[in-house]
Amino acid sequence: MVLRHIGSAHSQEALDELLLLAEEWTKDYKNQLSVFPDEHPTNLLHFNYSTFVGVKYGFFSRQIYAIQDSIGLGSLPAFLNDLVSIRIFEPASKFRSLELLEQFFGIKHSRETYYKIAPTCIELKELVQQKVIAFAKARYAFNYDLLFYDVTTLYFQNFEEDGLRRNGFSKDNKSQQPQILIALMVSNEGFPVAYDIFPGNTFEGHTFIPFVKAFKEKNRVKDFTIVADAAMISSENIKQLIQNRINYIVAAKLGNVSGTQLDIICNTLQREDGKSIRIKTDMGYLICGYSSVRYRKDKHEMEKQIEKAYQVIEKPSRNKKVKFT
Repeated sequence: MVLRHIGSAHSQEALDELLLLAEEWTKDYKNQLSVFPDEHPTNLLHFNYSTFVGVKYGFFSRQIYAIQDSIGLGSLPAFLNDLVSIRIFEPASKFRSLELLEQFFGIKHSRETYYKIAPTCIELKELVQQKVIAFAKARYAFNYDLLFYDVTTLYFQNFEEDGLRRNGFSKDNKSQQPQILIALMVSNEGFPVAYDIFPGNTFEGHTFIPFVKAFKEKNRVKDFTIVADAAMISSENIKQLIQNRINYIVAAKLGNVSGTQLDIICNTLQREDGKSIRIKTDMGYLICGYSSVRYRKDKHEMEKQIEKAYQVIEKPSRNKKVKFT
């Protein structure tokens, strides 16, 4: 009686492999312990008879979940934490994220689950901010003394606008697709402590004061310093900061500096790396520093512009039409 046909061999190598497979099958079929304990034929993996079905990144997902739990976010809906984890792993659209969750983490969620939970997620904003601030205080000794503020855009795959998703200046070069503006405030260590969302056509500078004032009032902060880039600076914003007694450090735009101030900077600042001066102005102190690397870079770019301008003047017919020279 034939219990199992293992295969046919045409070489000694193939025969040895079939014999090993037959031995494995025999041991499994008899279901009894081997009298030779050092032999473990069933622990062997035969790649010729195996099929690759995929890889699951369980270690990665478990580490992210452990971090979420340590921050205090483990009590949030599991579906929301799963979306956060897969976005860290591979950013994608919401529905594509559902596919990636199953593919890489072995976690399955339906679209119906998303439609059911999504409307309630917005209600978790205050709870999340309370938990991250508490975590920052406990782990990073956060005390509101120094905060960093910036914004970015997040675009959508569709082309339909609504009250929040609006076409605007896109940092992702997706000007034809609606977007939202996301404002984020982080601690000195880069840990996020607050965020807000604005319509996609909102000017960055118009988000600055409302966001900072709301954060200061909600957390009852008396003194803190906010750091932001040049996109947030304007005369009106600086006046608002001063009126609300908010200390600030912002990147100044050299084009807004008066000729008199430029002369003072030019005559006072030493041309040595690391040297700086402080000039008092109506909008606070203007701190200027010197960098030889930045000097060479700016000098090179200016000389290129001058050279291009000469080419346009000398041979206008060979150059594209320019607005001004």
